[in-house]
Amino acid sequence: MELSEIRDEIDVIDRQIVELFKRRMDCSVMVAEKKKQTGSPILNIQRELDVLEKVEILGGEYGHYTRLLYGNVMELSRDIQYTIINGDNELRNIIRNADKELDTLSDKCRTACLGMAGSNSHIAAMKFFPNGTISLEKNFDKVFERVAKGECDYGVLPVENSSAGSVSRVYDLILKYRYYIVGEIDLPIEHCLCAIPQTDISNIEKVLSHEQGLSQCSLFISENGYTKQKCSSTSEAAKTVAEEKRINWAAICTKEAADEFGLKVLDKNIQNNDNNCTRFIVISKRPIITEKANKVSLCFQLDNKPGSLYTILCRFASHGFDLTKIESRPIPQSQFDYMFYLDFIGNMREADNSRMICSLYEELPEFSFLGNY
Repeated sequence: MELSEIRDEIDVIDRQIVELFKRRMDCSVMVAEKKKQTGSPILNIQRELDVLEKVEILGGEYGHYTRLLYGNVMELSRDIQYTIINGDNELRNIIRNADKELDTLSDKCRTACLGMAGSNSHIAAMKFFPNGTISLEKNFDKVFERVAKGECDYGVLPVENSSAGSVSRVYDLILKYRYYIVGEIDLPIEHCLCAIPQTDISNIEKVLSHEQGLSQCSLFISENGYTKQKCSSTSEAAKTVAEEKRINWAAICTKEAADEFGLKVLDKNIQNNDNNCTRFIVISKRPIITEKANKVSLCFQLDNKPGSLYTILCRFASHGFDLTKIESRPIPQSQFDYMFYLDFIGNMREADNSRMICSLYEELPEFSFLGNY
């Protein structure tokens, strides 16, 4: 057969497959109506496993591919059943009852962030809550603790840098507390080399900064042969250099931190990437979903079986969702078990988005909606 003839044959087969697929989805609609009457769950794991094993045998030499195909078909079948049954669950109620406004201009907002005055987290917090009270903490754990105790309404935390990647400790704390993300801000980061006024840049032998600052300026540090010392924040590094008054020490920090502690800026823009930017999030114990919210964050655990992540990603793809991040983190006190963090573009007050996410909430062994902001 010529190539054109083979393609004509494929077109004929595809038309037949589409008609059969439509009939199968019609059956899924009828199944949903029956389940709605009886209150039966949409997901029947044993039934799906039986179907997959059967079609794999029927697929012969293409059995593996047949199983993959039918895995997707059943995902879509379940999805259409959710559009019909669409019952209430805890997550749907959280979305429905979430506050619709985040008053960032209120002078009553109490916010916690990392570092001292002039730290990048402090700058991000002031940009988000310019009129509120900001509590400066020594580490990320303290930020979450202040929110947990009700001493602060919000926490402002860095989660990702354009050159150094994710801030692992913050993601671990998100996993621990499962608080809602209610806002985000991208802050351009300009790292400066700062020392006491009498220091010349030729004197510097050691640099102090937060581990993210050291990572983001690694090329500059390496080129100059500096030794490194970690601090709890970039502003803590500036404070230490100012107090120690050592002529051969410098802090990698913001210009604001240098001004706060009376340091001289020896060099600017020393970060590896000129477009260095850090994404900061705002956490809260209560969900807030504004009308303009356009990013959703989730975390979930999957059954430990082949293709489980692929199956979930197919669900997102079938809905046309734009995934902007996916990352795995080990679960504490477990042996090679992981939680997945996922961000996608969308607003949970839209029916298609909420139906999709509520279906995952019903099906996955562990699932948390982390926010829509």
